[in-house]
Formats: sequence, structure tokens, C-alpha cells
Amino acid sequence: MRFRKKPVEIEAVQFTADTFREAIRFVPIDQFGDAGEDERGIFMTIKTLEGRMRADEGDWIIRGVQGEHYPCKPDIFEATYEPA
Repeated sequence: MRFRKKPVEIEAVQFTADTFREAIRFVPIDQFGDAGEDERGIFMTIKTLEGRMRADEGDWIIRGVQGEHYPCKPDIFEATYEPA
């Protein structure tokens, strides 16, 4: 069988050096892991139902339909979402 994703609007912020503080504020404290910089660049971790997930610079942080937050790579975000 084939299925199509239901159209749904989400909120998201792209995680960059310029939006670092905004992205951190976007994630509720109970879902926020940590943030900083290492040899791979700036990062933040988010506590998800699947465990901690790392967001690197350029990734999108998405607020899902049930209030959950998770990172998404830019190419996947571009293929899946468009401005509402």
C-alpha cells in the first residue's frame, strides 16, 4: 500500500551561530540536553522519545504536532517542508 503524509504546519528554527540563543530558547527545558562547541562545530542535544539527538550547525530544530522537538538535516527539511 502507498501512503501520503498529511499536510501539517510545523514550527522550526534553523540552528546556526546567528540563531544559537533563539534555537536554545525554542526547545523547552525538559527536552533540552546541552549545547556547546567541539571539533565538529557548534551543537546542541535534544532529549527525544528515541533518546538524545544531536543538532549541528545548519540543522533545523522542529516542534512536532504533539509539542515534541527534534533536529532535522537541511536536505531532509527542504525535501519535506515548504513555507506556510
